[in-house]
Amino acid sequence: MTNVGVPASTPIAPGRTPRRSNAHQRRQRWGWVFTAPFATVFALMLIVPLAYAFWLSLHTKTLAFGTKFTGLDNYVKAFSDPDFLDGVWLVTRFSLVLIPLQMLVSLVAALVLDALSTRFAAFARLMIFVPYAIPVVIGALMWGFLYSPQFGPGAQIFGLFGAESPAFLAPENIFGSLVNIVTWQWAGYYMIILFSALRGIDPTLYEAARLDGANAWQTALRIKIPLISSSLVVILVFALIGTLQFFTEPQILRAVASGAIPANYTPNIYAYSLAFSYSQFNYASAISFALGLIVFLFSYVFLFLTRKRNGVF
Repeated sequence: MTNVGVPASTPIAPGRTPRRSNAHQRRQRWGWVFTAPFATVFALMLIVPLAYAFWLSLHTKTLAFGTKFTGLDNYVKAFSDPDFLDGVWLVTRFSLVLIPLQMLVSLVAALVLDALSTRFAAFARLMIFVPYAIPVVIGALMWGFLYSPQFGPGAQIFGLFGAESPAFLAPENIFGSLVNIVTWQWAGYYMIILFSALRGIDPTLYEAARLDGANAWQTALRIKIPLISSSLVVILVFALIGTLQFFTEPQILRAVASGAIPANYTPNIYAYSLAFSYSQFNYASAISFALGLIVFLFSYVFLFLTRKRNGVF
């Protein structure tokens, strides 16, 4: 017996799905419209140049034979090029010194500011973050002036005591000078990331620790730092990728460093010099992609080793 007045549902044929509503289709179309400007700029400014650079890396241009396809020859040459390998070794050493220092400075600053509840804490956060807001080129030029043995304030300060200003831009000191510049530039940014993670911790955990007799040092070491380990991994990955692609600061200081920064100082500077000083665009493209491969491998290995300790990765 059928129920009168109750319409039976229309069966759907096997293998067919209900038709989407016109409103849903309109929303989809508008979504593509709004994302089209970004997609266009992204393709024109990143995808197309990368594809062209990769095409260049697979070819070689000579005066006798013109441009010809040589496959992976440029990459084989890159990974046997002592200038490129020396640059990779330098940025590796730079990473081993810089990244722990940056993380220590940013972590200590974040922990100290998280423990303060005065107006000074907000002002201190702003002052520590300010160097990141300064463009890298301007920051490097400023430090080049500060390091100058003739015009920098160091010369005047040491002159008051009848001493010579240290040669911060000399070949034996340029490594430490660059470490100082990059730490000053980026520690504030990493501090903000860690400070935000600390503010997300449930305050009842601190209260429980105080009831158990934990002091401020024990609370920071056993509660705060373990709970922000995901953020520590994030800033470590950021620092690793950025350091392996080190370019702007040494390139800016080359003009005032009196030969302390050669054309092969880092892989990016080497690629830049090959392209714009010697017009070796094909080999420079191969150097750039080889560096990109190294950055990817370093990052992947690190994330693989930390995946079990970190819920994000």
